[in-house]
Amino acid sequence: METEEAVLALSALSQSTRLEAFRTLVKHEPDGLAAGDLARLLAVPQNTLSAHLSILTRARLVTSERRSRSIVYRANLTEIRDVAVFLLRDCCGGRPEVCEPVVQTLQSCCSPKRKERSGA
Repeated sequence: METEEAVLALSALSQSTRLEAFRTLVKHEPDGLAAGDLARLLAVPQNTLSAHLSILTRARLVTSERRSRSIVYRANLTEIRDVAVFLLRDCCGGRPEVCEPVVQTLQSCCSPKRKERSGA
């Protein structure tokens, strides 16, 4: 990732409605949300949300596809991963222990949940 791409992504997320839209879309992965449903969840007028989604799309943080009469938006998890890696790549300055707390936090919050065994 280049610096300009990271700046574009971070600036797109620097507004509260866009940040909440992105976070909401992440929660609805992998199915995504129709634009109208997202607007209702965020209590934002559809035309306002459309402008915000356009900015997120230009920053490649959100993708869209037409499904029947709806446009469904999805978070681009690959792009946000690339932004996070861009931010953390040089954080340790050759000392991995500096970034270890961040890595552990990400692992604990993002680990797959174990399925409980039934009946045994």
